[in-house]
Amino acid sequence: MSSSWELASSEELLSRRADPEPVEIVNADSTSPILLICEHAGRKIPQKLGSLGLTDEQLAQHIAYDIGTENLARNLAARFGCTLILQRYSRLVIDCNRPPGTAQSIPAISDQVEIPGNQHQTHLQNNARIREIFEPFATASEAQIARQNLRFTCSIHSFTPFMNGMARPWDIGFLYRQPMSRGNDLVQLATRLWPSLVIGDNEPYRIEDATDWYIPVCAEKRQIAHSLIEVRNDHLLTDDDCQQWSARIYDLLSQFMEADNATLS
Repeated sequence: MSSSWELASSEELLSRRADPEPVEIVNADSTSPILLICEHAGRKIPQKLGSLGLTDEQLAQHIAYDIGTENLARNLAARFGCTLILQRYSRLVIDCNRPPGTAQSIPAISDQVEIPGNQHQTHLQNNARIREIFEPFATASEAQIARQNLRFTCSIHSFTPFMNGMARPWDIGFLYRQPMSRGNDLVQLATRLWPSLVIGDNEPYRIEDATDWYIPVCAEKRQIAHSLIEVRNDHLLTDDDCQQWSARIYDLLSQFMEADNATLS
């Protein structure tokens, strides 16, 4: 007898009645030169996958989604009036910031927690998650970043204060690889604006082709200024927290864009 999270190889994953569309686009018709992405915003799980064999407590943890990022990203989109692309499904169903087919795309283990519903998946079952959840998100992201007026794109994430027994002291981190990203300019500006905060320069991790999707495949490919922004998730636990951090990041990005305008003029 199959478990509730096991999907027959021939089945479609998402139910039109029970499951929402994977992608939400906020301010889809905006002409703002800024594009926001939030790959780990949601924690929904398709009805056919049950709970992936996890408890409610586990599904409320950072392994399932980036805590606080949906609230933070929506606040930023409202402040800028810019387009925001949100993924509604949990990163445990499929991680939309990982290249499809890699081990971290549909993780069997996340931060030492075994994911029963991701064990022993068939190729066809994995493909259903790619086709129905990852690909719509990728299509929306690639379409929006192709806009002619776009000058900056930002991927919004949060990170857990402790990983593998090690404290992660950064309040916020900016991740980038190429000089054209202007990520170093953001780090320098953030350091000046927020002297009391611990600013991560390519922390808490580094972008790699094997472990990241949006920055390598979309932002770098289009040669658009960009950064992946990571906020420590204990800063994003309440609505007030998210409002305060959205105001802070709005000020940072506004000054960054103004400086960029001065450079271009």
